[in-house]
Amino acid sequence: MAARIIVPGRVRTFDAHGETGAGPDRLAGEEPLEIRLDGEQFTVTMRTPGSDFELVTGLLLSEAVITRVSHVVSMDYRAGVDQDGHRTYNVVDVGLAPGAPGPQRGAQRQVFTSSSCGVCGTPSLDSVTKPSAYPVAPPRPLVTAARLVALPDELRRHQRVFDATGGVHAAALFPVGQDEPLVVREDVGRHNAVDKVIGWAVQRELLPLHETVLQVSARASFELVSKAAMAGIPVLSAVSAPSALAVAHGAERGVTVVGFNRRGRCNVYTHPDRITGE
Repeated sequence: MAARIIVPGRVRTFDAHGETGAGPDRLAGEEPLEIRLDGEQFTVTMRTPGSDFELVTGLLLSEAVITRVSHVVSMDYRAGVDQDGHRTYNVVDVGLAPGAPGPQRGAQRQVFTSSSCGVCGTPSLDSVTKPSAYPVAPPRPLVTAARLVALPDELRRHQRVFDATGGVHAAALFPVGQDEPLVVREDVGRHNAVDKVIGWAVQRELLPLHETVLQVSARASFELVSKAAMAGIPVLSAVSAPSALAVAHGAERGVTVVGFNRRGRCNVYTHPDRITGE
């Protein structure tokens, strides 16, 4: 699995005068992952191979298919084989416990989902917003401004696949009052990186994540705010811009949405009471 995270390649370089050289390059892996629930297709997403079970667990939580790790009784790659009978590691079949919420009626994503889209394939707007089993706690002082603006640089120090390829997003959970992140994951899809981080926490029964900040290397989109809300994460911090819908959703769901967090400054768009100057 690890060998497919970074894939060898070759590159020819050019400038304004023509070709300047050729040589080896390293590329971020990107392959389809089909997710099945009790043998039935749920969705297909493009991802960077690695931490697949975390990705699936986080995605199922964000889709309200599960609310805790005990709702998953099995998860394996056995259903995916190529024409020669070799396992592809590109199909994950999840066995759900009898008490699991399961997919909403008519909400199965029976379409291809690209690595840039977290809600593609959802059949209606009503099914995009889902009730959380872990509501975000009411706003209260949680993190200092100094700590908040330091998080992007701390995340950057852990982006090993990005260092090698320049082609992946990253997400990390930073616990309040601690220096090191709980977990860092990278993926070609920004929503996949977040699903991997949240899935890691679900598997360790750490939800709700009321005492954490979710730092991402991308923009703050609607789907990232939604994923944070589903896990009870109170602060989502992004190095780039939020969308208008992300800000509106953060205000509604109680998530502090932080954008343009870079070079020691940031914009706080919703619920600023969680940020202190001390």
